[in-house]
Amino acid sequence: MTSAPVTATTSDPAQDPSVPGRTFRTVGVIGLGTMGAGIVEVFARHGYDVIGVDVDTEGVDRGRQHLENSTGRAVRRGKLGEDEQAELLGRVRYATDIADLAGADLVVEAVVESLEVKKGIFRALEQVVAPGAVLATNTSSLSVTEISTANAHPGRVIGIHFFNPAPVQGLVEVVRTVVTEPAVLEDVTGLVRSLGKNPVVCGDKAGFIANTLLFGYLNHAVSMFEQRYATREDIDAAMRFGCGYPMGPLALVDLIGLDTTYEILETMYRQGRDRLHAPTPILKQMVTAGMLGRKSGRGFYTYEAADSPKTVRDDMTPDSDDQPELRHHVRTVGVVGTGTMATGIVEVFAKGGYDVVYVGRSSAKVDGVRAGVARSLDKAVQRGKIEESVKEEVLGRLTGTTSLDDLGQVDLVVEAIAEDLGIKTTLFENLDEICKPGAILATTTSSLPIIACAQATKRPQDVVGMHFFNPAAVMKLVEVVSTVATSPDVTETTQALVGKLGKVAVSCGDRAGFIVNALLFPYLNDAVRMLEAHYASADDIDTAMKQGCALPMGPFELLDVVGNDVSLAIQRELYLEFREPGFAPAPLLEQLVTAGYLGRKTQRGFRDYSRR
Repeated sequence: MTSAPVTATTSDPAQDPSVPGRTFRTVGVIGLGTMGAGIVEVFARHGYDVIGVDVDTEGVDRGRQHLENSTGRAVRRGKLGEDEQAELLGRVRYATDIADLAGADLVVEAVVESLEVKKGIFRALEQVVAPGAVLATNTSSLSVTEISTANAHPGRVIGIHFFNPAPVQGLVEVVRTVVTEPAVLEDVTGLVRSLGKNPVVCGDKAGFIANTLLFGYLNHAVSMFEQRYATREDIDAAMRFGCGYPMGPLALVDLIGLDTTYEILETMYRQGRDRLHAPTPILKQMVTAGMLGRKSGRGFYTYEAADSPKTVRDDMTPDSDDQPELRHHVRTVGVVGTGTMATGIVEVFAKGGYDVVYVGRSSAKVDGVRAGVARSLDKAVQRGKIEESVKEEVLGRLTGTTSLDDLGQVDLVVEAIAEDLGIKTTLFENLDEICKPGAILATTTSSLPIIACAQATKRPQDVVGMHFFNPAAVMKLVEVVSTVATSPDVTETTQALVGKLGKVAVSCGDRAGFIVNALLFPYLNDAVRMLEAHYASADDIDTAMKQGCALPMGPFELLDVVGNDVSLAIQRELYLEFREPGFAPAPLLEQLVTAGYLGRKTQRGFRDYSRR
């Protein structure tokens, strides 16, 4: 559980003649709120003597109580022995005077996000600690360089940004300024590793790695809600079920606090002048109204009480009795396409009890779909998820053909062909002539305008978006996309059908990216710009987002899986639709696609997979 205090070995001790090899034994922590008390616990757990300082005895008592409660929970869960807890608590002493930090080798400031308050603390520390002591700020958004100007020796100032809760989260962003001494950076990075944490090194830019990427995404989600493009429930469900995120963006803003979110975005915007970081107006309105999220009991959602995680019904909660119904009779489904997505959709409908007629360009491709579904069902049988008899029933519902004319009597057609608008509109012209009156015509496009497909027919009211996610047999989400011409009965029938398939339907309007891609790909594009600017490495950016934000994949891992060509095409569509400068594809992404570095499918993307 513990480790000995670290003696840093520097590659260039001459950087600080007074520190031939900096030894960290005593650590000071200023500010004993939730974050500060968590940082105290992290250092004490790993054998360091810690001095916790707060402005008054009330703050000290709060910090002490937090540490006792946190370690007490660890004892009850069997993760810490009672003797170990007593030993840990014995390493910590408390004070209300900064002068008590005179013997500290490192001081970490974790007070309110106010530049003046922080500079005042660093100014006072200059008069207290030894010349070789390292001074660190845990700021999440303020300029570490500006904080360091309060010191006569700014080279020993560095950012050590822990994530909340500090004892649990594995990521620490180590923030260097242009004057941070290399020895200090090396020593602190080694110290963070000694804590069992994963340090990622980055430059001094508002938001650093994780917050820069995270809060741009959150701000975009808030804007989507403000524009009433989709409900709060659908925005959050889309990112949870479509991307595997642990929380939806609006629920996450409520957890972080709308006031904190606003302050971080405002700081980022003032420093970078990126319009994507300009706080969405509704944030300020809600903060002014005291709607701060969980901490106040009301934010985008309403909570049982202040600081409660449990949501309760409010005037925006959907009526549980108002479930979508099948307004159109659907028994037989047609699927056009034979690729991975089309094959998955065929399987989903057949497993849902529907007879499926699927169309391919050749007999070989048609046979390939059936073989693909059979392989998937075989795996399900092997894993005990279905019986062999169920597999035969599902396969018995499939009819393959090379003729579109065989779709004449189906009740619903889903096209899953190439993402080319010309090809899709031609198909919809043909389907309009072939399919019976009242049949629903759906497209699973991820970014193209559905209204263009609808206008290629004489029945635009029957055309809807039904965007499955890959692999369709596994992913729970389906975006149901209505155009200005789509009949409400068609939309409701599609929503009900998705539910009958065991999927989660979210509804939105017909604009580029819908919900998921409109939120996901600008975030990925921002990550590419960050790499392009040599702000941090691809590995560090991926680590920051996985460990700091609990995302299932880092942005560059995801880009290489999706395909850089696909990502570029979607980003171009978003830019053309919204004309937002920040949505313009990053030049590095363009260059990789031009070079043929498309990701895993070509063995080379942001990483080289040929050597793995």
